[in-house]
Amino acid sequence: MADGLSVFLVEDEALIRMMMADMVQELGHHVVAEADNVRDASAFAMTAHYDLAILDINLMGVYVDPVADLIERRGKPFLFATGYGPELLPSLLRRRPILRKPIAMDQLKTMIDSMFPKSSATIPS
Repeated sequence: MADGLSVFLVEDEALIRMMMADMVQELGHHVVAEADNVRDASAFAMTAHYDLAILDINLMGVYVDPVADLIERRGKPFLFATGYGPELLPSLLRRRPILRKPIAMDQLKTMIDSMFPKSSATIPS
């Protein structure tokens, strides 16, 4: 994918969301939608055009699993970026990839490359 992936980013902490958006862009992809709560994320999950969703597990005290379920119903790939472990997720979502915060650029690149082998972009030096 010469133009990179379209990414839907769900994170309630504004600074972390901005940092992750910057990393996504540095890897050659672009953020097409952002949300910081389950209500907005649910709307974007069903209507936005994206290749990959990156979801925080806990959004202001509300778990993101309803959003993950909507994304899964659309057949879109997603991963979790969280300080929590998979034990907080419903069992059907525990098999999804999880990046542990704090997230490093190389970890994000490795995860995206494993999910989209043809989208590889180089990390700027």
